[in-house]
Amino acid sequence: MKSLSALLFMALHQSVSAFVVGRSNVGLSSRVHSAAADTEVAASSDTETLSLFSPCKINLFLRIIRKREDGFHDLASLFQAIGFGDSLDLTPIPEGSADEFTCNMPGVPVDSSNLVLRALELMRTKTGVKQYYKANLVKQVPAQAGLGGGSANAATAMWGANQLMGSPASLEEMVEWSGDLGSDITFFLSRGTAYCTGRGEIMDSIDPPLPSGTKLCIVKPDIGLSTPSVFKALEYDKLSELDADEQLLPTFLKGIDDVPSDYFVNDLEPPAFKCLPELKALKDELVEVKGFDHVMMSGSGTSIFCLGEPADREAFEEKF
Repeated sequence: MKSLSALLFMALHQSVSAFVVGRSNVGLSSRVHSAAADTEVAASSDTETLSLFSPCKINLFLRIIRKREDGFHDLASLFQAIGFGDSLDLTPIPEGSADEFTCNMPGVPVDSSNLVLRALELMRTKTGVKQYYKANLVKQVPAQAGLGGGSANAATAMWGANQLMGSPASLEEMVEWSGDLGSDITFFLSRGTAYCTGRGEIMDSIDPPLPSGTKLCIVKPDIGLSTPSVFKALEYDKLSELDADEQLLPTFLKGIDDVPSDYFVNDLEPPAFKCLPELKALKDELVEVKGFDHVMMSGSGTSIFCLGEPADREAFEEKF
């Protein structure tokens, strides 16, 4: 790709492996509240550490329905967790009075604005359990990618804190509370595939339309777009006319093989391409790659995901 340099991630959906182009293996869970399945516990005499996998997501379709009076937008989207993500280690601090947070990725805030710390504080407030933690976040999911990395981190922190507190909260309670932190966080407490409406916080878990072993490639340019900037460029008279409830969801529920190409719709693609024309050029290049069945942007970008795998993988990796 000549216009933008990119990071390239490839994964097997609902498999046991995923890899980045550097051949660095990461774990994969087929469920979004995957800490339960992908938890390692290291116990000492008086503390234990939970090592949790925090998966990211793609949007198989994303319809913007309307702008609300509160300034947010109603949407309808099919979310799917994938086998690429971050890891979070949580260790209780005996008799602690503040959380301690570290992260490997430059630029990630480590103060109280970080969603992990906000999630831990939310759990203390809602449960009444005054437990503090050492939290170490190892990030691989880039920011401004449309992959929900920060939201997943928050959900993972909520799940892990609840485990270490002795499970005072039910999953249903955490789903309800997660809306206080952000719209996408609710999804990451689902089983891995969900139809989300409202601001994204109204969630119906469904069976995955992608069969086990589906191959997936994500290309992330080295430039990002903020979600507000994409929505600012949104032209409401150019939104898709496909009905999410009556057309898109029922078709996807039949399985991915029965979905027409034009049903892979993301209403945020046109404004994102308007903000960053090079992103459209990248998608156009990826569409031409032999082996990819469907190519589209995830969320508000700038990641573009491709279902399938390139026929000539070596040439593909050299180009992108």
